[in-house]
Amino acid sequence: MTDPMSQLSGLAPPAAQPPAKPAVIAVSSQVARGGVGTRALSFALERLGHSVWLVPTVFLPWHTGHGPSTRIQPPEDRFEAALNDLVRLESLKEVGAIVTGFLGSHAQATAIARFVARAKQMKPDILFVCDPVIGDVGGLYVSRETADAVRDVLLPMADAATPNVWELGWLTGMPVETTAEVLAAARALGPERVLATSAPAMMRNSIATMLVTRDSALMAEHPAFSEAPSGTGDLIAALFTAGLLSGASAEAVLVRATASTYEVVARSVKAGADELLFVAEQESLVRPAANIHVRRLAEVSGRRAPTPVIR
Repeated sequence: MTDPMSQLSGLAPPAAQPPAKPAVIAVSSQVARGGVGTRALSFALERLGHSVWLVPTVFLPWHTGHGPSTRIQPPEDRFEAALNDLVRLESLKEVGAIVTGFLGSHAQATAIARFVARAKQMKPDILFVCDPVIGDVGGLYVSRETADAVRDVLLPMADAATPNVWELGWLTGMPVETTAEVLAAARALGPERVLATSAPAMMRNSIATMLVTRDSALMAEHPAFSEAPSGTGDLIAALFTAGLLSGASAEAVLVRATASTYEVVARSVKAGADELLFVAEQESLVRPAANIHVRRLAEVSGRRAPTPVIR
């Protein structure tokens, strides 16, 4: 019987590979068809060179924007047991970040919080990025108990968060109608880095993504869409996480994540797709070409004022 490995003997040696990028644990919903939850997180992160460990919180044939479907959710004790198994793995040392998204229940938030705490004990430099997927302009699309748990259990321990502006307002109880208000709410949310999406822009017919840290605030603007396929929040959370793991500057992370998300959305909308076209437009994840306007927002008298410096 031929040794399969012998078939490789005549091949040229593999090219030198760059150092492996950190793995990412993605905890969110999973759908059979579509580009939301772990589908968006895993595709984007893997396309950028990160191995992804998937932990589904719920399974759906399609996301709820397409209408009702069968929902499968792991029992709470099994969900936490699976997380406990992961944290015992020796290969946890490969992990650079944990990203959470849509949750099926408030109990999952408690289990995730225990998991993150144990993971950080094992590897203190693991980033915890919380995407508080709780709702949008139409209101909450998780239970009030689940939304409260995201706010009270997960966000206080997060290193970074990626709320849309509606979620930011709900989570903080603060107004988010202006740039200054979004800045104030982002600082009040808690995590050291907050990426607020769908924020008010200064350019006409545009929308903004704002990256707010303890000592800086940046705004990236691009044309707004009247409608876009679901999954943009999951996509930008993945790209933002990859940017943080790269060690790039805050401005570079913001520009790259925003440009890639905008390109994928724009091309999907142009194609009339009902889902984000990750596969067809994957080059946008690696080498985005969109021109993104970035403003550095100055601080005036202790308040976050929209005094821009265009970069």
